[in-house]
Amino acid sequence: MTIIITFDFPGATQAQYDQLTDRMTGGRGLEKASDWPVPGLISHATGPSPTGWFVTDVWESEDAFRQFGEKLAPMLREAGIPETQPTIYPAYKVVTG
Repeated sequence: MTIIITFDFPGATQAQYDQLTDRMTGGRGLEKASDWPVPGLISHATGPSPTGWFVTDVWESEDAFRQFGEKLAPMLREAGIPETQPTIYPAYKVVTG
């Protein structure tokens, strides 16, 4: 089942996000879903929030997201981004492109 994931990282900054994505991709940056370290990402959007940094992803399945989370957790710590629990919603409809 396709899912929507939201994260709000209190106190996180754009610089920390950029550091994280550089680490995740070996410095290539994130430009397309295939840049992620695991398959299954459908879309990714991010930006500043009133409390820090906000991320919304759409994943093909909760299992794909879980695999990503296993890779993400240590990178968050290295970038100094506080870990937070995502909010997960089932997707009814996803429109891209």
